[in-house]
Amino acid sequence: MDKFPSLNLLSIFAIFAVLSPAYAQHPRHNMPDATAQNQAIAARPWMNPKLSPDQRADMVLRQMTLDEKIDLLHGQGMPGWRGKPMPNADLGNGGVGFVLGVPRLGIPIIQMDDAAYGVRLSARNGRYSTAMPSNLGSAASWDAQAACEYGGVIGRELRAQGYNMSLGGGVDLVRELRGGRTFEYMGEDPILAGTLVGNRIKCEQAVHVIGDIKHYAMNDQESGRTEVDVIIGKRAMQESDLLAFQIGIAVGHPAAVMCAYNAVNGDYSCQNNYLLTDVLKQSWHFPGFVLSDWGGTHSTVKASAAGLDNEQPLDIFYSEKMKEAVQSGAVPMSQLDDHVHRILRSEFAVGIVDYPTQKSVVQAERDLNIARKVEEQSIVLLKNEHNILPLDVAKIHSIAIIGSHADVGMISGGGSAQVDPPGSTSPEWQEHVWFPPSPLKVIRAQSSASTVQFDSGSDAASAAALAGRSDVAIVFVNQWSSEGMDLPSLSLPDNQDALIEQVAAANPRTIVVLESSTAVLMPWIDKVSGVVEAWFAGSGGTHAVANILFGKVNPSGKLPITFPLTEADQPPPQIVPPPPGAQGRTAVMRTGEAKPTFSVEYTEGLKVGYKWYDAEHKKVLFPFGFGLAYTTYSYSNLQVEPGATPAVTFTVKNTGNRAGEEIAEVYAALPASANEPPKRLVGWSKVPLNPGESKQVRVAIPQLYLSIYDEQQQGWKLLPGSYSFMVGGSSADLPLVKQVDLSATPAPNSGQ
Repeated sequence: MDKFPSLNLLSIFAIFAVLSPAYAQHPRHNMPDATAQNQAIAARPWMNPKLSPDQRADMVLRQMTLDEKIDLLHGQGMPGWRGKPMPNADLGNGGVGFVLGVPRLGIPIIQMDDAAYGVRLSARNGRYSTAMPSNLGSAASWDAQAACEYGGVIGRELRAQGYNMSLGGGVDLVRELRGGRTFEYMGEDPILAGTLVGNRIKCEQAVHVIGDIKHYAMNDQESGRTEVDVIIGKRAMQESDLLAFQIGIAVGHPAAVMCAYNAVNGDYSCQNNYLLTDVLKQSWHFPGFVLSDWGGTHSTVKASAAGLDNEQPLDIFYSEKMKEAVQSGAVPMSQLDDHVHRILRSEFAVGIVDYPTQKSVVQAERDLNIARKVEEQSIVLLKNEHNILPLDVAKIHSIAIIGSHADVGMISGGGSAQVDPPGSTSPEWQEHVWFPPSPLKVIRAQSSASTVQFDSGSDAASAAALAGRSDVAIVFVNQWSSEGMDLPSLSLPDNQDALIEQVAAANPRTIVVLESSTAVLMPWIDKVSGVVEAWFAGSGGTHAVANILFGKVNPSGKLPITFPLTEADQPPPQIVPPPPGAQGRTAVMRTGEAKPTFSVEYTEGLKVGYKWYDAEHKKVLFPFGFGLAYTTYSYSNLQVEPGATPAVTFTVKNTGNRAGEEIAEVYAALPASANEPPKRLVGWSKVPLNPGESKQVRVAIPQLYLSIYDEQQQGWKLLPGSYSFMVGGSSADLPLVKQVDLSATPAPNSGQ
């Protein structure tokens, strides 16, 4: 054993299990001695973990037959997928797909499952999964460590259930707030979104699970998602969604990228040469593999040449058609080998070869605790008139709990992100699911009020009557959404706005708790005393919300999206529906070349999210980066250090009487010659402060974050001129401003 300190027990078992079937049948066999280990690695030199992932992949590749290579390039189906049979179904793990391994060479099956905010389909296998807060909710923490812990929970629970690949990592920027998957993404700013998704993936992969980042790229609407062609300039694309992906890949080193359903500038994302080869593989030097979204492959030769490495979940284009294309020379053997090398390299790099999965019991108590803590950092306090929050248990004798199944649990998002709730069978695709325990139960336990009563809110008059005879009313409202559909509006559904109006009229000491997938309109905002944005709160959400309401936790979350005053204030284009009869057409055409049937032009260009509202001088309900706390903060002493990596220093002081954490945000305005929106986020720091405490904060700013993309030079550059740096508590509250001249230099990561 001493001669191989980097070999763990699991990897040794894996080597000998494949070399000796008899050994595999006797797990109690004594561990092999060092000589046997030497012989094992001599027989399979690629099993030496001291070699680089590329070296190991090349060694395996040289041993593979053409059929074995082809097997790595496609999925084996998904249970129930369009009624298609699964010839190797017995080798799957019950998830959404798998890729065959090469048993004779020790290469394992890739077992995949959806894991946007928790492991999906666990009930199918009689297992438990923790639902984390929605991705958008977790982005409101602005906390890289929280993102890491988030990824760690998902990675560990995937492995415990027998999976070694996660299908999470959504990072498309929120352009249209009504998009059905907004809750699966990380907000409207590329630097915030990319940083957080990268830290999530980094810690997911640290436990030996292949992570992916998706949906590459511009996957902004669900309506006609398989047929829409997004028309956008290269500069606008590079400085928005692609920058989020670039940062996420640089931080997290995901082993896989999932290409999107939609087309971009005329070519489907999964056969788009500019996206997959020019940008991802050549400019960013991405060494991993690209897999299609489920059913997102449209060709063999074109997709292969463009850079698609793996078709999911079936083998329509990348099995027999691929073999024929290779044998005819339409797909060069070198191209095929590159696909295979990338998949093998990823398996070695992440460690799924050296650290085989072993099913185990999920540590539910530990993971629930993490989910609760992440949600506590993600909840955003939007309004707190007359300091109604935190609730003073000594002064409140009666509480009305109203609406949104608050006697059952808190709602979650649907589609492929849906996590099975405890004790249930797997829910239907777009079923409404609430996670226990109920807010009513937890608030009763935390409150010393003599009466805590519930009203469903189905009868607004009844709910208002209860509120009128209570010291305080807490109205839980929901805005559910799902993959496969877009929201009809940003208004709360099911007459919940009217419910809030009547309750607030009966008792102005009304607090609204939003369980939302995205921003909501608030026609009642001036009539209530408090508003708490809880997002889709996850398994630990109820306790987190109660801890905020009663002041056990000081809120620190800040908005990762802008809340507009009206839907019409959003940047164009808004959701563009497919033409009549078009939706679903490509689903029928997937055995041949499909083409998008309608297009959406992104005329807002660089003005995504808060950049649009700034540039168009539009007032908003709540700005990007906004969030209140149970204390206050002040800013002073801004200094800017120019140089290759500029940095800003400033002082933050807690001017209140409670300890808290302030997210100090740094923005920059570029020189006028850049023709950019008024400002962009370039950094932030989460600063813990005791009452009266001051801290000096330093935020280094990568040159890339201050640069523009030059389409003619096909790369990033820092323009010479005057840059204004702004620091404060939100995009609309920046009391510190300082101008500095910066020299023109090429930005790092320049290229396509």
